[in-house]
Amino acid sequence: MADIERYTPDDRRGIELLYRRTLGAEAADRLRLRWEWSRRNPGAGLEPPYWVVREGPTVIAACPLIPVKVMALGTEVSGTWSGDPLVVPERQRQGLGGALLRAWDRGTGVALGAGLSPGTRQLLDELRWPKAVPLPCLVKPISRRALRRPTWPVAMNRLVSAITLPLVRVVSRARPLREEMEVVRRFDAGADRLWDRLAPHFALAVRRDARYLNWKFIEPPHVRYTAAVLRRGDEVDGYVIYRHLREPQGRVTQIVDLLADPADERGLMTLARWVDREARAADSDKIRCYLAHAGMRRVLRRSGYFVVKSGIDLTVKVNAAEPPKGFYDSADAWHFTLGDGDLDH
Repeated sequence: MADIERYTPDDRRGIELLYRRTLGAEAADRLRLRWEWSRRNPGAGLEPPYWVVREGPTVIAACPLIPVKVMALGTEVSGTWSGDPLVVPERQRQGLGGALLRAWDRGTGVALGAGLSPGTRQLLDELRWPKAVPLPCLVKPISRRALRRPTWPVAMNRLVSAITLPLVRVVSRARPLREEMEVVRRFDAGADRLWDRLAPHFALAVRRDARYLNWKFIEPPHVRYTAAVLRRGDEVDGYVIYRHLREPQGRVTQIVDLLADPADERGLMTLARWVDREARAADSDKIRCYLAHAGMRRVLRRSGYFVVKSGIDLTVKVNAAEPPKGFYDSADAWHFTLGDGDLDH
């Protein structure tokens, strides 16, 4: 079997060709657009990290990684998000994908994956990784079009819209903010202090300091987000990051990341009501939020959100410490959102 090694700058062209062969020209173009941004990741070195497999000068397989700092069981350790291993078609089913996943596992304190393909998940099952857990999804309808489905006929969508309209009007009614919210162009030291206060509340979470937040949500060239913070005096007590997008049956406001003290119901309500206002101003039909922590989800449900079936699973393996029994059974004490990993393009 070919050797598995860490990426070097000479592999960049080979990585681009691998993306083109396995994922298509659009993915290769997006990779070039994101390359310099990926290099600025505060958790990375001078180059985006990969595990690669070479035959001579040719890269035939690779595993893309996103380095992060992770609060795991009260200790901050190095972790990495991984996507699905990429293997050229003629070398698939030869064990390269599993070998890349083992290299990822050996080289990180916390291995993280979200929305991995069934094929990758099967390989991890064979390696006896902990079972994946769903990343819960919540939706708040704010117009009569919110519950339409692209697979339903027009008559069915109209009927459902008419039947559910009274409920939608109740849950979507405007409520006052009662606290100060501010749209920001960059996060400052207030975000660092917020993270330092809140990190102990989570059994597992990616470090969300100002450097990381600015890199992840303010600087990316491939997508535009809006960030708003909850201010109380001179302190930042929470933030929300969101964007508006068009889907087949309407317009959606997506909460990409959210952070506040899980016990701060007033603050979480304020963040949710801010997004309500922004969604109405953007003529969205619904608001969607992926959120792991059970305490935060309870507040959103009281704000008119409904839990729906999630299509995203979280894969987690902590190598830097011995997790307690039952740690992998539920994500209720973890803090993960759609903005973690590389799900929101």
